[in-house]
Amino acid sequence: MDHVGNGVKFLGVSVLSGVLLAGLALPAVGAMGLTAKDTAESFQNIPDDFKTPPLTQATQIFDAKGGLIAKVYERDRTVLSADQMSPYMRHAQVDIEDARFYEHGAVDLKGVLRAVGKNAESGTAAQGASTLTQQYVKNVNVEKAGDDQAAVLEAQRKTLGRKIQELKVAIKLEEDLTKDQILTNYLNITFYGHQAYGVEAASQRYFSKSNKDLTIAEAATLAGLVQNPSQYDPVRYPDNTIKRRNTVIDKMLENKHITADQAKEAKAAPLGLKYKDPQNGCITAQAGMGFFCDYVRHVVKQDPAFGKTADDRKKLWDTGGLNIYTTLDPDKQAAAQNAVTKKVNVTDQVSAAATMMEPGTGKILAMAQTRPYGLDQNKNQTVVNLNVDASMGGGNGFQTGSTFKPILAAAALEAGMSNTQSFPSENKIDYPQVSTCNGTWKNTDKPKATVKNESAGEVGPYELKQAMALSVNTYFVEMEQQVGLCAMKQMANKLGITQSAKGDAFQEVPSMVLGTLELSPLTMANVYATFAARGKYCTPIAINKITTVDGKELKVPQSQCNQVFSEQTADSLNTVLLNVTEKGTAAALGLDDGRKIAGKTGTTDEKKAAWFDGYTPSLATAVWLGGPAGGVKMKNINIGGKHFDEVFGADGPGPIWQMAMNQALKGTPLEPIQTTNIPDPQATTPPPAAPPAADPNAQPPQQQPGAQNPPPAGPGNGNGPGGVIGGGFTLPPGMIGGGNGNGNGNGGKHGGGNG
Repeated sequence: MDHVGNGVKFLGVSVLSGVLLAGLALPAVGAMGLTAKDTAESFQNIPDDFKTPPLTQATQIFDAKGGLIAKVYERDRTVLSADQMSPYMRHAQVDIEDARFYEHGAVDLKGVLRAVGKNAESGTAAQGASTLTQQYVKNVNVEKAGDDQAAVLEAQRKTLGRKIQELKVAIKLEEDLTKDQILTNYLNITFYGHQAYGVEAASQRYFSKSNKDLTIAEAATLAGLVQNPSQYDPVRYPDNTIKRRNTVIDKMLENKHITADQAKEAKAAPLGLKYKDPQNGCITAQAGMGFFCDYVRHVVKQDPAFGKTADDRKKLWDTGGLNIYTTLDPDKQAAAQNAVTKKVNVTDQVSAAATMMEPGTGKILAMAQTRPYGLDQNKNQTVVNLNVDASMGGGNGFQTGSTFKPILAAAALEAGMSNTQSFPSENKIDYPQVSTCNGTWKNTDKPKATVKNESAGEVGPYELKQAMALSVNTYFVEMEQQVGLCAMKQMANKLGITQSAKGDAFQEVPSMVLGTLELSPLTMANVYATFAARGKYCTPIAINKITTVDGKELKVPQSQCNQVFSEQTADSLNTVLLNVTEKGTAAALGLDDGRKIAGKTGTTDEKKAAWFDGYTPSLATAVWLGGPAGGVKMKNINIGGKHFDEVFGADGPGPIWQMAMNQALKGTPLEPIQTTNIPDPQATTPPPAAPPAADPNAQPPQQQPGAQNPPPAGPGNGNGPGGVIGGGFTLPPGMIGGGNGNGNGNGGKHGGGNG
């Protein structure tokens, strides 16, 4: 039976003879066309993928100054040309894998016969006869299988059919490529263990140097790994590695590629590892850049500039080999990251996030948050980027409170309203009937839904400049009534707000002006960047340039800029928001160098989120503070080691913004903010008594139990549990113009509007 078994094995090899004839003995034989007829007819051409396979490589992501943010890859590989490789490496790999590589064709007859004889003697298939070309073909099939494990297993199956297919390709390949080209391709595709594919990644992994700089001993070490990267793993089994290395060195001496003295010296050398762990993905980014890195990944996978279909874009990212040069300014990133981590502890109930943008260009300059990028929840890590929308790797956003009010002001000014417009601004009013894009919103709740100012002393009339400085809720609701919800929605759309961060539709309800729509810091930073750019809105961009490893430059998305409101409107708005930082809720947030800043504070109902969004002509920054899931009431709470009775935009996120901007702008030229003359209003005498306190049982308009966003306007809505909408505004201790009112902000998702 043993003889029969050996005969079957020999017969199996003989079946291949029709294919083998084309590749026996010398390379010239294959070129003479001595191929079996059926092979010639069925395999005239091989796919280009075998000649120049699209090898997956590492992609490098750089900041705006050329610093490496992270290296990301499906397979860690850097493709080299032949002259970029060590000659020792090329000799060592051939000598140990296929010493007669330059003498035989695609198939080595001596090798086949030797293997048949050895296997017949042992009764096993212990010795193979694959040439280096055949091994290369097999590796290409594995590479093409990618992450499809079934396809990988199929490519590695040791069946007669698979072997015949590989032989056919190998024979044709040797007709189309030179031996040197095949060897170069082989050295770039082969796996060397520890996630290193190709000789360059292997050289960097084990010896922390480029392949061209390897010594004889180092080259022999890498060449020896290919047969069995696990068994000869130099990290786990150094003794095995040294024995295998010395075997390779002996082969190099035997084939006269090194001298006896060189061989003796190489074998005496220590293993000399300088191993570096695989560094893959955004999780390796430093200085809090992991979230921005992840944002870049989402851009490449979603923007049509990188492929017509999602599959095309995924293939581009997975194939890698890209050098992505981003807009991220490392100095401003450091400033933002320092602020969000110094003012808020990673173990706090709440977190902070900050986005910096360059006005007039759409460039994202920084993206920071308190909790680090990662998967270990025990270390308070997260991969949710709180700065961006859910579709780009972010969360569901956060209500913006009074930081939304300038959007209504921009719509009103653009519609022709005077920048000294006065409204009665009573302390408390019913939500009025308001026009929408498709009709009219009516306050049909019983009792009617109301809005009030935070402090009982906040009683008008007020003009725009003072109303913005004090963040008077009733003023902006009355402005909303005159301008209409449609105009405000249209202005928000022009400023890049077309839906919530979660992706919900934009609803037209009166509480919208108080910041009930849940948005991301990136969205709000870009709104205020538009204010800084005097009405020029630019779509956000994160990428300046992308090149491939062969130097080709890819098309990248460009920021689309439009003048969305006039410079005259912008100058009035700048004047109003400058007054907020000089005489209003943000008066304590001046910068160290005394430069002019403009911005707006915002605090939502029950203090679940607080904001400060502000800018200079060259830099706009939005800072959010709150519970990452949006449910933390920031009352009687410790943040960054400091106790807060309750958190407002001016004393929570405001100091974070101040610290970040001081560091980011240090040493840069002072720039004036373009303003216009808006006279201060004449002093008015308030009525002798404040209106009665709000009814705590009043219900907000459009509220429905469990709703995450306000439902459409219309009769019959607004019957869910809740209370007075909006709360109002309370100045932090020491601020001008108000006390510490305790508005009944129990309106759930309709809350907000506090300064």
